[in-house]
Amino acid sequence: MSSVASPDLIKTVILLASSVTIVPLFKRLGLGSVLGYLVAGCLIGPSVFGIIQDPAAVVHLAELGVVMFLFIIGLEMHLERLWAMRKAIFGRGLLQVGFCGCLLTFAGIYLLNLSKEVAFIAGMGFTLSSTAIVMQTLEDRCITSTPKGQRVISTLIFEDLAIVPLLASVAFLVPNSANAEHATDWTSIGIALAAVVGLIVSGKWLMNPLFRLISKAHVREMMTAGALLVVLGAALAMELGGLSMAMGAFVAGVMLSESAFRRQLEADIEPFRGLLLGLFFMGVGMSLDLSLVFNHLFLLLGIVCLYILGKGLAVYLVARLTRLKHREAFGRMALLAHGGEFAFVLFSAATSAGVMSAHENATFTAAVILSMLFSPLITQLARKMAQRAENRQNIAQDTSDLDPIVDLEDTVLVLGFGRFSQIVCQTLLLRGINVAVIDRNIENIRAAAKFGFKVYYGDGIRLDVLHAAGIEKAKCVVIGINDTDRIEAIVSQLKEAYPKLPILTRTYDRQTTVSLIKKDVDFIVRETFESALTLSRATLMKLGINQVEADEVIAEVRSLDQDRLNEEVLHGFSSEIVKKYWTPKPFIKPHCDAKALNEEAAEILEEEKKEIRKEEEK
Repeated sequence: MSSVASPDLIKTVILLASSVTIVPLFKRLGLGSVLGYLVAGCLIGPSVFGIIQDPAAVVHLAELGVVMFLFIIGLEMHLERLWAMRKAIFGRGLLQVGFCGCLLTFAGIYLLNLSKEVAFIAGMGFTLSSTAIVMQTLEDRCITSTPKGQRVISTLIFEDLAIVPLLASVAFLVPNSANAEHATDWTSIGIALAAVVGLIVSGKWLMNPLFRLISKAHVREMMTAGALLVVLGAALAMELGGLSMAMGAFVAGVMLSESAFRRQLEADIEPFRGLLLGLFFMGVGMSLDLSLVFNHLFLLLGIVCLYILGKGLAVYLVARLTRLKHREAFGRMALLAHGGEFAFVLFSAATSAGVMSAHENATFTAAVILSMLFSPLITQLARKMAQRAENRQNIAQDTSDLDPIVDLEDTVLVLGFGRFSQIVCQTLLLRGINVAVIDRNIENIRAAAKFGFKVYYGDGIRLDVLHAAGIEKAKCVVIGINDTDRIEAIVSQLKEAYPKLPILTRTYDRQTTVSLIKKDVDFIVRETFESALTLSRATLMKLGINQVEADEVIAEVRSLDQDRLNEEVLHGFSSEIVKKYWTPKPFIKPHCDAKALNEEAAEILEEEKKEIRKEEEK
């Protein structure tokens, strides 16, 4: 009997295989995951190997990744914060879109000899940046929640809103268009506004009761289904109203930002978001027509360079005019200089209306895709240029509007200010000890500020951040983050750069503990072990054992465990060590054999006895 694999299944496997091989490679090379997805999509698309012949269908499905991304951003965006950003959204956002659009339109008319209508559509299409690329870049750099990141997001929000009047303007550009058609488009704007109001009202009075009802059912998958219903329902409502689906998801997220279910919703949506967003980037790569690129290579490169330089200049000037510092303005210029996915929608509408020809549509679509391909490279180049300029001038790294740290004598430098570090710092605060905090979570920075500590936003794994935070004057470093890989990386950096600086850190597992002991870390607290001993001591005392005897038992357990730890440090984690120590077993011989209290337990104990006998026979 012969069987033939499903073509769709084969394509899916190839799509996944290309992403899991190419994306990590690009990430390792420092080119970013976005460029990896774009290149992977280009390779399996119609222009190269032709495995996927319909990239438009992939992009349409994968747009849900952008939708879910904006929903998660909305969950983090409280109404008060959004209201505080109103000037940035409608002030800087309007100024940037207007200035970029005008500059690129004039460039199209006078430098590319386009008609006024085509120049306007091409220029405005290029003005709207890719929400997906920008948000992914912000997330990769861990600056989404920072003031800089929030200012970029405010511009993206305005661009999402701008697509509605831009689509409506297409009808006004059609030769000999009727006034009735104009009226219809003004009506569509009213419908879009009504859709936004309707979504806000339903979000305020319907979403929370819905999730309370679902939570009472105690069916785990229903919460995931409810989260998807809200995201996709909001996206559908906005699409029916003529707005972008991403805007609908963002509004829904904002309405749920104060909900008790916020973290649960974020956890439920996150896996879908990551996969679909990657698929979106691959779909964009698939859409690139390489035959068109090679046939009109110099023309396309000229268009891309002209529009990237023009838009970048406009973004920089607007940023400086709105009183942003040079470094931030330069970063925004690199981050937003490309075109985005909204250009495809605008070009398609203009082609359908007869404003753009099919050839012009294909040409400018290819130019936008090329700009998206170049975007990660431009961002990386801009960061390196900014870093070199900073090193030459010997200035401290920008701290996102935070005051620089000075007078750090007799200071404890704390890396990470989560719940663990907050408790540690309570004791330091009571003794009046100076504390400086480095964290890349904006909420933790705000919490540290409430303690009156000196704070620095940044990544404690980077030596330039540690230097800027004044590590040379610190008496010791306390590492309070909860990522074991990052803990080891930070310790390695510190031991190499500041070998005499005392380091105190938390750990979770034995392997990390052994690794840190070998690196001569001054003090290590093993959270699981220490909390278990504390609970054990309390249990003994509840059973009537006096404090002295309980302390003796705990001391004996600690001593026996230390023997294990010493052997692991000395011999490493060979299979014999793992087999001897990592298999759960008591320190001393039990006083009696185990006894099963039900049939299921009896079967398990019998299997365990068989395994023990096999080991003894060996």
